[in-house]
Amino acid sequence: MSGKPQFDETAVIAAAMDVFWRHGFAASSINQLTAATGLSRSSLYQRFTDKDGLFQEVLSTYADRVLRRMEAVQADIKRTQLEALLREFIPNEAGSSRPAGCLLSRSCAEMADLPAPSQAVVREALTRQRAVIVDILREAVDREELPRKANIEGLAWHYLGALQAIMNLPQAGATAIQLRCVVDLAMMAWPLNQQPLRRPTSLRKRRRET
Repeated sequence: MSGKPQFDETAVIAAAMDVFWRHGFAASSINQLTAATGLSRSSLYQRFTDKDGLFQEVLSTYADRVLRRMEAVQADIKRTQLEALLREFIPNEAGSSRPAGCLLSRSCAEMADLPAPSQAVVREALTRQRAVIVDILREAVDREELPRKANIEGLAWHYLGALQAIMNLPQAGATAIQLRCVVDLAMMAWPLNQQPLRRPTSLRKRRRET
């Protein structure tokens, strides 16, 4: 017998993700996790050490999935790219079999109940999401789509907040139409790159000669 797990890890992580996503870390019991994954307690502990170990792998998998979706959105104009990124996460009106909201947001809400290693995974995941937004904003500055003095840090937090709102407000009853309005309003924070008007050369020269 090899020491490798005799089960489909991808399926186990997906099943555990559904449990944690619906109930949160604290309220998810080992019994719920073993029932959902089909693992025995001994198999779960042997592979993941404990509930926290399983939760960390679930969070990392979820974070990677969201990050890939964010990075897949591309556009020549950076403002268009950021707006498209936000719209990418507006839920389909047809609904989904997945739990509502964002697993990372749920985890942030119960941060005080999470073991330190899981807290670190949550913070790192949100930092990576924010880094994607920061890169878009910095590229916009480099391309002169944003003014050099644009508050990149503040804008990054603003758009990360908008992204989290878009993913979570459906739980409060927000419709896709209302979330599209949220995106429209969020994009109004994008500063205009207004360059000061320059007088024609001939006019400037004439004024110096007088």
